[in-house]
Amino acid sequence: MTARDAARSGPERTARVGDVTALGDAVRDIATDRVGRVTGREGRRVRLRPLADGREWDAEACHLRPMGQSELLSALLAELNARSRRTL
Repeated sequence: MTARDAARSGPERTARVGDVTALGDAVRDIATDRVGRVTGREGRRVRLRPLADGREWDAEACHLRPMGQSELLSALLAELNARSRRTL
């Protein structure tokens, strides 16, 4: 099995909404269509920090979906591209 095959069969194929448990997990908030990393949790509320610059926000755990490697890389690349356009 190649790395590409492993990435395809990884969490992005089997992840369910609300399966966020660990600090530092990259997730998509499906309620706001934003991506971020888990920085804390209190009850059903999860605190998220954007992948790049920006303000933290709270989200309901039931609205979060773990991101797979390829989805995370795409989100990081999109953020870098957006940042490069802002500096022009």
